[in-house]
Amino acid sequence: MRKAVQVSDCLFCKIVARAIPSQPVYEDDDAIAIPDISPQAPVHVLVIPRRHGVNLFDVQDAALLGRLLLLLPKIARQNRLTDFRTVINSGKEAGQSVFHLHLHLLGGRPMRWPPG
Repeated sequence: MRKAVQVSDCLFCKIVARAIPSQPVYEDDDAIAIPDISPQAPVHVLVIPRRHGVNLFDVQDAALLGRLLLLLPKIARQNRLTDFRTVINSGKEAGQSVFHLHLHLLGGRPMRWPPG
């Protein structure tokens, strides 16, 4: 059984609340987008919803998920990408390391399949 992350201890909640400085590349009422601190591609941006939810098992708001997905091509265009990959890890074994739902936008190099 996974230990619940307290919002007060959540790294991304602290970034959203500006308790930890970041360099947003995009923000609106629903989300903030920041460069990944350990980029896996020339462009690696994290799209983080402002409202805390652990992962796709926890966040069942279709409207919010749709808005988050629609941000990806907008951010890709801002970065002059014509192709990009989107990754959403849900759970530790899937590679999730921060337990606040977030979407990865990766681009700027050819992507291989299968990933990881």
